[in-house]
Amino acid sequence: MSTPSPALPHSASLAWWLTAWLRGHEQTDHVLDALSVDTHLLQGGSALDLLVRARGTGASHAGVALPVEGDLLGLGGPRELNEAATEAGQAVVVGDLGLVPEEQGDTVQWRPLPAGRRQLPDVGEADRALRESLLGAAADLADLDVARWRPEAADALMNLHHRPALDAPLGTPPRCVDLAARGLQAWAIVDLALVDDGGALSSYEVERRRGLLQPLGRAARRAIVAACSPEVWPEGY
Repeated sequence: MSTPSPALPHSASLAWWLTAWLRGHEQTDHVLDALSVDTHLLQGGSALDLLVRARGTGASHAGVALPVEGDLLGLGGPRELNEAATEAGQAVVVGDLGLVPEEQGDTVQWRPLPAGRRQLPDVGEADRALRESLLGAAADLADLDVARWRPEAADALMNLHHRPALDAPLGTPPRCVDLAARGLQAWAIVDLALVDDGGALSSYEVERRRGLLQPLGRAARRAIVAACSPEVWPEGY
């Protein structure tokens, strides 16, 4: 059975579109149309309010954060933002504004919070780390006989040239679109490989699998953060 193509996190998509709008690459109506696909709204407001709030920061771009416990990737505080974003697993940072998503029915409501200066991996570093982690994961998953217990993950790992198609706005560097797609692909491999149908694995096997895949999961998140954070894009963008 085929698996659905993975999609970018809401925060990565919003960061791309906000950046394109703030830099004048995309018109307001087109951005609002793109955001209407998942119905992005400012908490207590509209999608247009979300754009206006971002513009009010004076920033020329928006970037993504994908934190997990013990790794506040893409965040620079303060504590309230770190905690909310870690609970959500993602956030957008626009200047001194943090936006944390909460899915409410058919809408994604973005909660505004203060944000501090952050440190990020650059695109080249994230790209190299992802390539190295994929090579390591291929060997580790072969040792675990991944093809037997999770054929979808093995198929995905063997079929890396078939990347998810991403709808990036104008002004997004092609290299970053490609990196985001590869990061998303690697993230999907980790998710597939960690699925335990019916609790068939022992706790030791689960933890061993998780430990082997942790570097690939981290590299995948770093790739998406770098690809969707214009602070570290190549010069000229």
